Amino acid sequence: MHDFLSTAVGTLLSPLILFFVLGFAAALVRSDLEVPKDVTAALSLYLMLAIGFKGGEELVREGLSALLLITAGAGLVLGLILPVIAFVILTRLGRIDPVNAGAIASHYGSISVVTFVTAQGMLARLGLSHEGFMTAVMALMESPGVISGILLARLFSSRRTGDPAGGRWSGAVPPRTRAALRETLFGAAPTVLLGSLVIGAVTGEKGMSMMKPFIIEPFQGVLCLFLLDMGLTAGRRLGDFLQVGRFLGLFGIVVPLLGGGLGALTGTLIGLSVGGATLLAVLAASASYIAAPAAVRLALPQANPGLAITLSLGITFPFNIVFGIPLYHALASWLGR
Repeated sequence: MHDFLSTAVGTLLSPLILFFVLGFAAALVRSDLEVPKDVTAALSLYLMLAIGFKGGEELVREGLSALLLITAGAGLVLGLILPVIAFVILTRLGRIDPVNAGAIASHYGSISVVTFVTAQGMLARLGLSHEGFMTAVMALMESPGVISGILLARLFSSRRTGDPAGGRWSGAVPPRTRAALRETLFGAAPTVLLGSLVIGAVTGEKGMSMMKPFIIEPFQGVLCLFLLDMGLTAGRRLGDFLQVGRFLGLFGIVVPLLGGGLGALTGTLIGLSVGGATLLAVLAASASYIAAPAAVRLALPQANPGLAITLSLGITFPFNIVFGIPLYHALASWLGR
């Protein structure tokens, strides 16, 4: 327990989290601190490009195997299903509008790199090994959930604004739905995420050596600026969050537990080690506060970013760091007996 608390404190006191706290606090005291919109858009594009490129290079470096392909497929399915579960809970039980429900679902369909790295550190301290390709699986799970959540937001919001099908299947795809699909699949966010992943995979180590000064060394600094802006946004929209805070607070704990359980069970069934199943559970349970906010900011500008980023970073992230990772490991160990 002492190790888990030490890890939690060390992570929460990292520059990334503290810059988010700085932005949040600045908003609460009504500071005139501001990140220009053009800069925010550039930061979002940079983060998606860097995450996608690194993920593609890692995927190639790990090499292909049957278990990798099965695990990657399982990760992709989880990344597509979990946003649907989250969207249904938010719209049916929480009465959240489709745009904000889709934005939040995008965060919970994607993953938290910091949570994943923390879980790896815990496994190392426990002396547990895991499949080396889990980092590549993490990269593959970054974007499908984001795209799924954005697609849900576009489809269901279009129905509310006069889709000719009236929400029912009529044998043809309505024009508004076709437009929503096109924007979701070929908009700026998915194009940069998936396109850079393909480029990273094609160019491999040679490409990484060329891009390292651009996407590796500046990454943490750019991420700090991005989280500073996210903190400002979350703090200034805190009132909106508090209006539905009780429900969302419960959502930010229950949905990760559900995702972690599905991830641990899936990992065990497909033959991963206890360590690998634990990491798949962590990926399924975590919520993105890097890739998803960047993508949603571009794809769903009408969504309230204060809801999703405060929920994912303010509730789910610390819950997973302190309580979730040990719980997912315990479940994976029990299932793997």
